Amino acid sequence: MYSNPLKRAAEEIAAEIRSAAGRACAEGALKTAELAPFEVAPPSEKNRGDLFTNFAMQNAKTMGMAPRKIAEEITSRMDCGALVEKIEVAGPGFVNIHLSPAWYAEAVAAVRSEGADFGRTDGGAGQKVMVEFVSANPTGPMHMGNARGGVIGDVVASLLTHTGCDVTREFYINDAGNQVDLFARSLEARLIQAVRGEDAVVFPEEGYHGDDIRALAAAYLEEHGDAILGAPEEERRAALAEFGLARNIAAMKRDMERYRIQFDVWFPESDLHKSGAVEETVQLMVERGCTYEKEGALWFKATDFGCEKDEVLRRQNGFYTYYAVDLAYHRNKFMVRGFDKVIDVFGADHHGHTIRFKAGMDAIGVGADKLDFVLMQLVNLMRGGEVVRMSKRTGKAVSLSDLLDEIPVDAARFFFSSRTPSTTMDFDLDLAVKQESDNPVYYVQYAHARICSILRSLAEAGVKADTEADLTLLSDPAERELTMQLALLPEEIKAAADAYDPARMVRYLTDTATLFHKFYNACRVSCDDPALRAARTQLVLATKQVLENVCAILKVTAPERM
Repeated sequence: MYSNPLKRAAEEIAAEIRSAAGRACAEGALKTAELAPFEVAPPSEKNRGDLFTNFAMQNAKTMGMAPRKIAEEITSRMDCGALVEKIEVAGPGFVNIHLSPAWYAEAVAAVRSEGADFGRTDGGAGQKVMVEFVSANPTGPMHMGNARGGVIGDVVASLLTHTGCDVTREFYINDAGNQVDLFARSLEARLIQAVRGEDAVVFPEEGYHGDDIRALAAAYLEEHGDAILGAPEEERRAALAEFGLARNIAAMKRDMERYRIQFDVWFPESDLHKSGAVEETVQLMVERGCTYEKEGALWFKATDFGCEKDEVLRRQNGFYTYYAVDLAYHRNKFMVRGFDKVIDVFGADHHGHTIRFKAGMDAIGVGADKLDFVLMQLVNLMRGGEVVRMSKRTGKAVSLSDLLDEIPVDAARFFFSSRTPSTTMDFDLDLAVKQESDNPVYYVQYAHARICSILRSLAEAGVKADTEADLTLLSDPAERELTMQLALLPEEIKAAADAYDPARMVRYLTDTATLFHKFYNACRVSCDDPALRAARTQLVLATKQVLENVCAILKVTAPERM
């Protein structure tokens, strides 16, 4: 069981509020009524205590009494022991609660005791979750959407892991269908042109025109020569597609590793076709009465499940649609591999897919509520206040690889995590490489480096950092504000995981760094009082731990020197 000092305090206070209400009702001071749900939580304004409750406001109607009077009757009967220092009734009936020095000491001790595990909770224990993200087309380099989606999916997976879920990261390889046929034809044309000249064959108008296709053709010739040109067309294209896809997928894996993303599963679309899963899924929908035939095609009655129009599953020519393949893939996730929840990270242009996918899940008996989506908006790369569309190195559209050649991985991951997925983001390339405090990742990392510097100075002065300390001495407002921030971590992780929103963790990390810098300026750690110095050292160590824990979720380094 992981500790959560703030949640424990809120639960104990909520229990005492209910007990106090029961006593007030028994004494006739309040009207007996079924209690309405109420909140005990940190207030939005910091000068209103550590926690507040809206109990009186929520129960005023059923008790037939002014909220402030209810609050006064409740607080006069509350006894929270050593947990609470002071309780105040404010405004029309809010109750502000100030926690005791003993609680603050407990919060710092909890961080120090749990170390790298502080912030974890177990609400998702036993839940098997898949996060599918990036899933770039393997016919070319990964772009900025993949760069943003990679970080979002990876951090969401980490957040869910921290709430106790058993999480699988999956990359869906689109290695079948029209795009692969076009990829093979493009590679075939470049190969012929490389051997016989540019005029030897007309390049497919709708083909892949990038220099990466020329590079693949050259690589094939270097490894295998041109004997493949004498093979039958179908055999030749199949061999070239296999070669090109293998090269591109290997490059994707290298880029992902460089980006600090490790996928548990790389799932090929071709496996669905080879196993008969697409046909089986469509047949299941037929058996469940969810289809009809029209003009030789098989249709899904999607309008029966909330969609604006029906969807084709199998065309007149007998080929299955992408929609049918996607349904088979999601059926595999739930009904074959047994995931309890699946989260797909898509671009915002896939909004229509979310409705159709959920309808399909209901149709095959999975349940739409088991499938969630994170839809992310576009990224604008900026330099000098202008939008950047081409790589300085290649002169082509900026790829993930180009981006990582230009800026540190830490900056890429931090910046892409810093905006809620549903918002368009401007990625400032100039800011990402600045070694100054207006660069947010530098600002956070500097806080950690400053802590390491403090600890080195203490060690040089002969002060042992890891010693017993009276943590109740941490009474300065800056000390308490920082301690409260550290204690918020478990609930912040849970809230970010519930919302699938990495940006919440970036805000938390930045706020923690800000409060540490404020503490550093207000409270001298290496002070003359040995007891206070020991307590402050423990707070510094706890802050260091929390910064490292959140950086680990974001997969951003926490340097010891800068």
